[in-house]
Amino acid sequence: MTRHLGLKSVLAAFVVGLASPALAHPHVWVTAKAEVVFAPDGKVTGVRHHWIFDEAYTAYVTQGLDTNGDGKLSPEELQDLANENAASLNEFDYFTVLKARGKPQSFDSPREARMSMEKTQVAMSFFLPLKAPAVPSGAVSIEIEDPTFFVYFSLSDGQKAISLANAPQGCVTSIAKAKPLDATMQQILQDEGAIQAQPNANFGIEYSNRAIIACP
Repeated sequence: MTRHLGLKSVLAAFVVGLASPALAHPHVWVTAKAEVVFAPDGKVTGVRHHWIFDEAYTAYVTQGLDTNGDGKLSPEELQDLANENAASLNEFDYFTVLKARGKPQSFDSPREARMSMEKTQVAMSFFLPLKAPAVPSGAVSIEIEDPTFFVYFSLSDGQKAISLANAPQGCVTSIAKAKPLDATMQQILQDEGAIQAQPNANFGIEYSNRAIIACP
């Protein structure tokens, strides 16, 4: 029987089966792009994500998925994995925070989940719809991060890292990328329980990916 090791399963395996004092957070590394999607009436309807996972995660998560034995992984062979990952994202709050006028917005279940291989790394794309469209006046902000540092998100290069689809004319995006993990933060993360033991410590401000979208 083919095993489908989704993101939830991989994190559980690392935490329960593979964790050791030498194995620190993060366990999975992701290079991310996001597209904030607008409706014709100018309201924000959701976020289209595209994530590229690191090679170690790729090798682990794709075991046994080459069902036709051709040495390649097709989107069809990866579809069950994409569905499993999408279904489990709610347990991680979708690694996404979107605020309109400073108020966090609620997401519906992910749609259009797909996975494919980009050279030696597996990539996942999906649309994350808002439960209710958000009015962008007064600014919309988006954050892409895992505050527990199980997964570390880095934005792709360039302004297209967070882009706008069908946005009203005049909307402007300001992007702040996550700070690379320096020696100090790496030392903090050597302790598997450091973040959980200090729930009020705001580790994530400098290490989150954020964008502010201002529309007229």
